[in-house]
Amino acid sequence: MKIVLVSAVALIDPDNRVLIAQRPEGKSMAGLWEFPGGKVEQGETPEAALIRELDEELGIDTWQSCLAPLTFASHGYDDFHLLMPLFACRKWKGTPVSREDQALKWVRVNNLRDYPMPAADLPLIPILRDWL
Repeated sequence: MKIVLVSAVALIDPDNRVLIAQRPEGKSMAGLWEFPGGKVEQGETPEAALIRELDEELGIDTWQSCLAPLTFASHGYDDFHLLMPLFACRKWKGTPVSREDQALKWVRVNNLRDYPMPAADLPLIPILRDWL
């Protein structure tokens, strides 16, 4: 089974809310909410992929020193196995805006379960909740 490496981030605002993005129509798992991020390309570190994805998807800049490794997900889907490190980030430059037709929402960590998420993201919620 193919292993897919995806890097994700919990962007945390000064009110301790976390940014989630809704997968747009036309993508797999459309309509589900997820932590921002994306696939790690050949020769890229998870941190570099996240910095690139945050610029592409949300128009914000951050730095490797602002990405704190928090936990990871390892989940088997039907046609691939996902390995997804989750970083926490409290410092970035710019205001997150949707650049890829995804809805964005700042959510209190205790309310994350109110939003349907991919199976791989669900085990990350209690760890994030305990950390915050």
